[in-house]
Amino acid sequence: MTEIAPESVGLDPDVFAFYAELADNQTKEWWLANKQRYDTHVKAPVERLIDALGGEFGPLKIFRPYKDVRFSADKRPYKDHLGLVTADDSSATYYLQLSQHGLMLAGGLYQPAREQLARFREIVDDNRLVGDLEATLEEVSESGFTIMTTDALATAPRGFTVDHPKIALLRLKRLAIAAEHAPADWMTGPGLVDRVRAGWRTVRVWNDWIAENLPTAVEATR
Repeated sequence: MTEIAPESVGLDPDVFAFYAELADNQTKEWWLANKQRYDTHVKAPVERLIDALGGEFGPLKIFRPYKDVRFSADKRPYKDHLGLVTADDSSATYYLQLSQHGLMLAGGLYQPAREQLARFREIVDDNRLVGDLEATLEEVSESGFTIMTTDALATAPRGFTVDHPKIALLRLKRLAIAAEHAPADWMTGPGLVDRVRAGWRTVRVWNDWIAENLPTAVEATR
């Protein structure tokens, strides 16, 4: 893959307005009327970003803009964001999301296997091991990343009590970190590549911890 110079890469400022309008216009008619706008102002700049990153984080793919509503109570047909993720879903990932609210950089295990989550909780419960985990989370927090608490348990997982000193970590169901950024000038200029690369290098610290301490998805299914 040919690497593109950072100065030629930047989001189109229209991306944020596009998703704000899409949120209020979830119709096939609006989508078809704005499909070329999506291809040119939203998707194409992200494709240039992929090329500019030069494969450092592995192959990347852009998620389809259409939702799978077959098993969802939310029947709106179009996603309210663009998602970019590493193509290899057998290990911890790197993720970027664009929406009307700005840009999010994230990564890790969004849907860890049961065995991976069990091992994580064993580490949290082990005073000899939890210190390294907490030090890793502290390191990534210095760059603005926090552990994602989406869908965290409301109570303690089986085998633990709600007064456990590390209950916040034990309740996690997603082993991913994220940093959110409101729309800013650097997103539409040559600084985009460096900011994404720096953010994902922070994510790599977390992903390396996962690789060193948790079973892989393949190992978890054996």
